Amino acid sequence: MKFKVLLLLCLTFPLCAALAQSGKIYQVKSPDGKISINVTAGATVNWSVKHEDTEVILPSAISITLDNGEVLGKNAVVKKAIANSNNSVINTPIYKKAKVEDNYNQLTIGFKGDYSLVFRAYNDGAAYRFITQKKGEITIVNEEANFNFKDDNKAFLPFVNDYRNKDKFTTSFESHYDNISLSAIKKDTLAFLPVLVDVGNPKKAVILEADLQDYPGMYLTPGEGNNLHGVFAKYPTEEGLLRINYVVNKRADYIAKTSGTRSFPWRVVVISTEDKQLADNDMMQKLAEPSQITDYSWIKPGKVAWDWWNDWNITHVDFKAGINVPTYKYYTDFAAANKLEYIIIDEGWSDDYDLNKTKLDVQAVVDYAKQKNVGVILWSTWYAITRDTEGLLEKFEKMGVKGFKVDFIDRDDQKVVSSLFDIAKKAAAHHLLIDYHGMYKPSGMQRTWPNIINCEGVKGLENMKWGTDNQPGYDVSIPFIRMMSGSMDYTPGGMRNASKTAFRPVNANPMTQGTRCHQLAMYTIFEAPLQMLSDNPTIYQREQESTSFIAAIPTVFDATVALDGKVGDFVSIARKKGSTWYAGAMTNWNARDITVDLSFLGDGNYKATVFEDGVNANRDATDYTTKTITVTAKDKLNIKMASGGGWAARFERQ
Repeated sequence: MKFKVLLLLCLTFPLCAALAQSGKIYQVKSPDGKISINVTAGATVNWSVKHEDTEVILPSAISITLDNGEVLGKNAVVKKAIANSNNSVINTPIYKKAKVEDNYNQLTIGFKGDYSLVFRAYNDGAAYRFITQKKGEITIVNEEANFNFKDDNKAFLPFVNDYRNKDKFTTSFESHYDNISLSAIKKDTLAFLPVLVDVGNPKKAVILEADLQDYPGMYLTPGEGNNLHGVFAKYPTEEGLLRINYVVNKRADYIAKTSGTRSFPWRVVVISTEDKQLADNDMMQKLAEPSQITDYSWIKPGKVAWDWWNDWNITHVDFKAGINVPTYKYYTDFAAANKLEYIIIDEGWSDDYDLNKTKLDVQAVVDYAKQKNVGVILWSTWYAITRDTEGLLEKFEKMGVKGFKVDFIDRDDQKVVSSLFDIAKKAAAHHLLIDYHGMYKPSGMQRTWPNIINCEGVKGLENMKWGTDNQPGYDVSIPFIRMMSGSMDYTPGGMRNASKTAFRPVNANPMTQGTRCHQLAMYTIFEAPLQMLSDNPTIYQREQESTSFIAAIPTVFDATVALDGKVGDFVSIARKKGSTWYAGAMTNWNARDITVDLSFLGDGNYKATVFEDGVNANRDATDYTTKTITVTAKDKLNIKMASGGGWAARFERQ
């Protein structure tokens, strides 16, 4: 049947060209036939996307402008069109599941002028990319990427609102979502990806980009009508330090200089008919460049005892806590006792600009941690590690350091994007892990370089230190939006939990918004091959029941099932490792009752260890109860979540 569809597409190409004097018309459909991509090529190249009878993307112009005046996608002359399909399996050992099915139909249109466009139709979305076959280097002045919607739809958009040094493309990529109509988006504002658009309840469309390499990231800004279109940072020509940010003072009149023979990033629209489908989506894995690492044995996912969020605020010890060897030995002992794989030595161990100027005996900490079977990861600014990337990586590898948390990147222009791939490549050669913080969305880089063990690009728990509004509502939005772009370093695990009325910002002893079980559920719901325990060891030891539960949750899994959810309201997810299942649920500030269907368990009896919000959790968010019950796949659990609440469980096969 698939062959007949592709053959029909090939045969209709010349017929459509004869019928359409203004341009040739092409179509490619998803394997299940529900999604169709229509392409017209003539004076302009336009693409549109339908899901069954829903017009998701109306005809939208796409092009790339070169500095010699050539516009790829204008006055397009088609030389050939080739249809093909793929149905294969991708092995994903450092991910939320062990394997990903890669099933799509593809149309490649070659144009006069040594370029082509590739369109892919999946059962869960549509994507396109430019490919050029030009000699030498080319300069990209701009790219035109349009997403025209039929109606004035509501959308979830994270806006750039903290740009620094007056450069609007210098940002931490941390923002809550504005849930507004397309017409309400202010002109000249920038939203960073991913962006979710409600195209007709219950259908949603999420705009992404994938395989972003040696090219600036895409932002979205409003145009005429119900239009969102891409905006790209121009190449930096003058930079300078603003505290520990390396900011741009001047930009060129082009967005990229790059090889003339290359593939450009995918422009992607993922389509769902139920919100929960977005919470278990593999588009980034399917579209990213395959892994450049063949030996995964040294890439060790796991959990980390972290110092910065809790302000090194350990107590009941006989030494002064801070950035010193006794403190990090204490963190190491805690990690070893709870079978955590790593500790992080965060900001303060070295000069912010020169990692060779140390303020801590790192070797002493590394040697002690090695005896305890705990790895050490070091923090660095992006500026500092790029002063001598190869030399620094070689030095700290020899010391026994396991990786770097690279922070304050805060840009995604071509220079930065290329730099992060370069750092990852060089780190892999030295068997070092990389956690990118102060970072844009990963966009597939974690498949290409799996030693990039996590990325931030999320308004995570650190924001609780200085206060924020409606964090629980954000927590139950990101699994459907931000997490589609890849794993995220949210840094959960706060033990001083507060209700909506009780919360206040406290830097040294920070609170979290929502209940204890809301925090526990994050360890299953949020994807993070390198997952932090953000609070201090002293309080974790006082809360050993909660600590033991989260310490036992894996960070990569064999299978994932999105159970239920509604973006901005609640989410529930189950994940499997070996024969054990883990499940979590979270709600926004609204108390909520949900049902968890245990049919995902499969055959047999399971011992369920369950953490639930206590009856007084609406008043005291640390209130929770635990129970152990025996369940089977035939059971359904009725769950009551408090305001800002959650639920977490482990199911062990008997």
